[in-house]
Amino acid sequence: MKTLKLLTVAILLAVSNLTQAQISVNINIGTPPSWGPAGYSAVEYYYLPDIQAYYDIRASQFIYFGGGKWIRSTYLPRQYRNYDLYGGYKVVLNDYHGSRPYVNFNSHKAKYYKGYKGRPQKNIGSYHNENHEKHNNGNENNGNGNNGNGKGHGNGHGKH
Repeated sequence: MKTLKLLTVAILLAVSNLTQAQISVNINIGTPPSWGPAGYSAVEYYYLPDIQAYYDIRASQFIYFGGGKWIRSTYLPRQYRNYDLYGGYKVVLNDYHGSRPYVNFNSHKAKYYKGYKGRPQKNIGSYHNENHEKHNNGNENNGNGNNGNGKGHGNGHGKH
């Protein structure tokens, strides 16, 4: 009987130690931007055909070619700062999981040409859909989707 009690205590202590030794792993692949297409929670990159650039969701950075090299930046290059991220088409790259999506740029550029439109997309956020008319009819709008302070709906920022 005493042996059974000792064995029970030993098992309880072992289980208790195992429970405390468990490690919780939380992998955060980044929060998709509000202008990203809805329904793709595990994706790492978008390709933006109209401006031939990528968006890295984990790093919240755009990746574009400039000056003879690929550049990572929080902002789009100057010539695309007024690009409408909500209205532009985003190709979801489900098949790439490295750190350089541009290794497939020639293929992406040919398959997803400027002006490419695949299946209709709904954005994660509703900024463009609900506020577009209100934004474009505002008194401070200068006619190009920009309210004069660089914060129009297509300002090239990764998150709104």
